[in-house]
Amino acid sequence: MLHFTDYDTRLAAYAAIVDDNDRILLSYWNGEGRFTPSWTMPGGGVEFDEDIPSAIVREVYEETGFAVELGELLLVDTWFREEGERGRPFKAVRVVHHARITGGSLGTVEEGGSTDEARWFPIADVAGLERTALVDVVIAALRGGRPD
Repeated sequence: MLHFTDYDTRLAAYAAIVDDNDRILLSYWNGEGRFTPSWTMPGGGVEFDEDIPSAIVREVYEETGFAVELGELLLVDTWFREEGERGRPFKAVRVVHHARITGGSLGTVEEGGSTDEARWFPIADVAGLERTALVDVVIAALRGGRPD
């Protein structure tokens, strides 16, 4: 078993935002030139001096243009990679809260970042999108289960 000093960890925080028409708000992650671009949940890395709720509010605004109010914790998801980008084992911890839009308008305000756009999708149509695994984990959790 690895000691926590023997691997890199990334803490990230996301929002699950579903409207009254059973549509989910997703962000288009551009892959940053290293990975396949895909749709994902609005959110991202938690800065060193930032708490999780503040990170979610900041990230959602940057990626979608919306101000949000957080609801209950939906899930905490963890995944591992034997070798990360720095040649060390890598652990990702992703915290997802329900959130509700309180203001703003749809449109990415991030400049030069990893998000190119945000869009609403009927949840039933998400399976046909190029998407991150996190999207499936979140939709399964919204339905009360785990992804297939």
